[in-house]
Amino acid sequence: AYCYHGQTLLASDKCGEAIRSLQESEKFFAKAEALCKEYGETKGPGTTAKPSGHLFFRKLGSLIKNTLEKCQRENGFIYFQKVPAEAPQLELKANYGLVEPVPFEFPALNTHWTAETVAAFDLTKRPKEDTAKPKPDEEVKPLKEPDIKPQKDSGCQIS
Repeated sequence: AYCYHGQTLLASDKCGEAIRSLQESEKFFAKAEALCKEYGETKGPGTTAKPSGHLFFRKLGSLIKNTLEKCQRENGFIYFQKVPAEAPQLELKANYGLVEPVPFEFPALNTHWTAETVAAFDLTKRPKEDTAKPKPDEEVKPLKEPDIKPQKDSGCQIS
């Protein structure tokens, strides 16, 4: 999130804040990379998963590095903005592209469902199963298949 926020800040000409956001992103990426490598080396049934080798993870590392270098280069040539000591706050509440959730409410119970009705569904009081044996299926007699031979004389002529 800090990486993409840094790209947004760079696009809005806030290069100092973008550098700080990308530095924060680099710090969290290094921590995530260490955890992913540790996870990949653990013994157990999930050892086939290598999160650090996943395409998204590999691309994110190079994206962070390249964007940070670009911001530092442009800040040295164009913007000359001071890099803040604290990382900019991420806007966690999205204000576009999302639909407001509708709270779920259970429908009102029908008047027919009383305590007596629910108690009538006691499965221990069900009738005994019939132990009647199913009828055996009739034996299927094999059909004689016709002997199909390829015909050379189909009646078609090539002129």
